[in-house]
Amino acid sequence: MPLRRPGPPRPARRLLGAALLTALCLTCAVPASAADTPARGSAYLGMGVLAHDGSAGGPTTREAAQTEGVDVSGYQGNVAWSTLWSSGVRWAYTKASEGTYYTNPYFAQQYNGSYGVGMIRGAYHFATPDTTTGATQAAYFVANGGGWSKDGKTLPGVLDIEWNPYGDACYGKSASAMVAWIADFLSAYRSRTGRDAVIYTATSWWSQCTGDYAGFANTNPLWIARYASDPGTLPSGWSFHTMWQYTSSGPTVGDHDRFNGALDRVVALANG
Repeated sequence: MPLRRPGPPRPARRLLGAALLTALCLTCAVPASAADTPARGSAYLGMGVLAHDGSAGGPTTREAAQTEGVDVSGYQGNVAWSTLWSSGVRWAYTKASEGTYYTNPYFAQQYNGSYGVGMIRGAYHFATPDTTTGATQAAYFVANGGGWSKDGKTLPGVLDIEWNPYGDACYGKSASAMVAWIADFLSAYRSRTGRDAVIYTATSWWSQCTGDYAGFANTNPLWIARYASDPGTLPSGWSFHTMWQYTSSGPTVGDHDRFNGALDRVVALANG
């Protein structure tokens, strides 16, 4: 019969048991929603499209009056711009900022690299209307790469306004409050750069979160997101799109786009 030593259990045994319990409970203690929420700063153009709108293929041909482009962000790292240029890509947008808490660490390579191979390029800002005002975020964007110059190679900045990857799809705002936030951003961007920003969005999000507001169509070009054979129904007010993000699985960088016009129209947008 084994001997049992008198006294309390050994401390080492208690520590081992606690460690095992902690390890076993790590996964069960974190709600699935929290575990699935991406880190702040990791959002990118079209992040919510597949989850909310899905994909129905893409265009089967390239029209002569369309110009191929790409959009990139920090998660793609250093981009092979010469490869993209050789494949026919002629314009690009790079994520510059998000909210007022993130700037893209690869911005210089991506923004300057596209310019270096001959592309017309611009910058975009991922909006987080639940963190700070539109004017504050526009100022942050301009200060961190979102400015504009009339050199024929710089496109106006883009407001990326779409599903919130960190919480409520509409950032906890009513349709009227969302429209007011967007207007605040656009007004501040114009006052700082002299240009009207491009609006990137998806028709379904725009309808849900702005009440399908039509008031920006006369001043702000539309970049529509839809992974299908055509851009589909546009948000109210816009009779045509300027750019179309048609896939997140294209060659080299994934996100590919088409400008609704030949290269001279891309230059015209750059020149204002």
